[in-house]
Amino acid sequence: MKLNERSLAFYATCDSPADNAGFLYKRGERHTAYHRRWFVLKGNMLFYFEERESREPVGVIVLEGCTVELCDSAEEFAFAIRFGGTKSRTYVLAAESQAAMESWVKSLSRASFDYLRLVVRELEKQLEEMRWGPAGGCGGCRGLPSSWKPKPSVPEQSPERLPALPAIPPKENGCAVWNNAPGAGRPHDGEGNPRPPPLPPRRRASSSEAGSAGAAAAESSSTFCRLHEQYGREVARLRQDWLERRRGPRP
Repeated sequence: MKLNERSLAFYATCDSPADNAGFLYKRGERHTAYHRRWFVLKGNMLFYFEERESREPVGVIVLEGCTVELCDSAEEFAFAIRFGGTKSRTYVLAAESQAAMESWVKSLSRASFDYLRLVVRELEKQLEEMRWGPAGGCGGCRGLPSSWKPKPSVPEQSPERLPALPAIPPKENGCAVWNNAPGAGRPHDGEGNPRPPPLPPRRRASSSEAGSAGAAAAESSSTFCRLHEQYGREVARLRQDWLERRRGPRP
């Protein structure tokens, strides 16, 4: 990953709020001696300076794909930042007190985008549970609006008690269609197969209906124009009043 040094130096020393800042003891990569450095955590980047008043950081640690854990070291209150991979470097740091160590471990563990992604997923899950209620609370009612209420159960009548209804021939487009019962007078072709029912005539709109539809469309457009002009004048008047109040009273 390529990083621009000037952009990093500006980001490290700008006035943007830091997630954590303070002195830590950092163990060297080649020598095991600890050096006191000023650390600043911004987002997923951990900057460290030689002094608190330094203008440029000595280095930066990108906190992605790493774990923060306590470790055994000669210094008290030590913890390590470990990255995955055989050739990856492990940063060993030490705080000045137990409270400072716990604060740094907590803030460093929450700095990566992977942690933020997990937090967002958990919040989305809680939002869904608050919106629809618990998953097992309503069985198949999930997804229905809150105003829906199940109808009270009514005892079904037995088929013997229902009155017999007279047989009514089915209709289509206001005209009776051929009876589906076999041998009920349906016309057949020469091979004995039943013919399909005749198609109903297609209805065409008369000139009077077309004219009334056009007049309704013209009337709706003219009504919209009047409303647009009326509200436009109202908005212009309110904007003029606001400008006058902003300028203040005239001398």
